[in-house]
Amino acid sequence: MNFYSALRSIQVKNNSLLCIGLDSDLNKIPKHLRSAENPILEFNKQIIEATKDLVCAYKLNLAFYEVLGEKGWHTIKQTLAAIPSDIVTIGDAKRGDIGNTAEMYAKSMREDFGFMASTVNPYMGFDSVEPFIRDESHGAFVLAITSNIGSRDFQHLKARNKPLYEHVIARVKKWNTRQNCGLVVGATRTQELKSIRKLAPTLPLLIPGVGAQGGDLAAAVRYGCDKNGEMAVINSSRGIIYAASGQDFAEAARTAALTLRDEINAIRAKYF
Repeated sequence: MNFYSALRSIQVKNNSLLCIGLDSDLNKIPKHLRSAENPILEFNKQIIEATKDLVCAYKLNLAFYEVLGEKGWHTIKQTLAAIPSDIVTIGDAKRGDIGNTAEMYAKSMREDFGFMASTVNPYMGFDSVEPFIRDESHGAFVLAITSNIGSRDFQHLKARNKPLYEHVIARVKKWNTRQNCGLVVGATRTQELKSIRKLAPTLPLLIPGVGAQGGDLAAAVRYGCDKNGEMAVINSSRGIIYAASGQDFAEAARTAALTLRDEINAIRAKYF
C-alpha cells in the first residue's frame, strides 16, 4: 500500500484529520509519572491509549527524545510499538543532507524506527530527499512554508518572480512519482495555505501550528483539505497532551482531542 492510500484509509476509518504531536517534555508531564522507570514512555502510552480512535496520525518530534540520550531512542521505539499499525506515524526531524548521508537518515527513520513518514528539509535538493521517497509506503512531508518568525528570511525570497516556497512545491510535485510526497505548511500562514492548495491540489499537507501557536483552524481545514475534504493532517501538540497535569491527564487529553476532532469535522461538513 502506498503512503497516500494508508493515509486516506485511516482518515476514513477514524473520521479524523487530527494528528497529535507527542512532543513530550519531562519538565511538563504530570509529576506523579516522574518516578516511573521511563516517565516519557508511560506518559506517551497513556495518551495513545486514550486517543487512538480519534486520530489519523501521531507525530514525534525527535528533539524531545534525542535530548534524553540512549534512553530517548528506546522511548521512540517503544512509543511507536504502542501505536496501532494502521495509524500514520511521522518522525519529525526535518532531515536534509547530501545523498550518502540522507541514505543513512532515511534508513534510520524508515527501517530502524519504523516511522511511516518523515519531515524533510529540501534546501539541499533532490538527492537529499530521494532516499525518503524511494519506498512508496514511506511518506515525506517536505518543508514548504513554516510558522516561525524566521521563515520569511528565505521562504518568501523571490526567484524568477515567485517566492522560493513555490519553487519547492513545483519540485515536490515532480518528485511525487510514487504518491508519497507531502508538504509542511504552517497553520499561521492562512493566505499562503490557500494558494498552496491550489498549486498542489492532491498532495497531503501536514499543518502544524493549531492550538498553542494560534493557527487559524477554520482556514487550516477549509484550505488544507483536498476536494474530498481529506489529505490534511492537522497537528496539535501542547493543547492536547498537556490539557491537564493531574491523575486525569489522559482523560483530559481525550476530551481535548475529541473536541478538536469534532471542530475539524464540523468545518469539513460546512465546506465539503
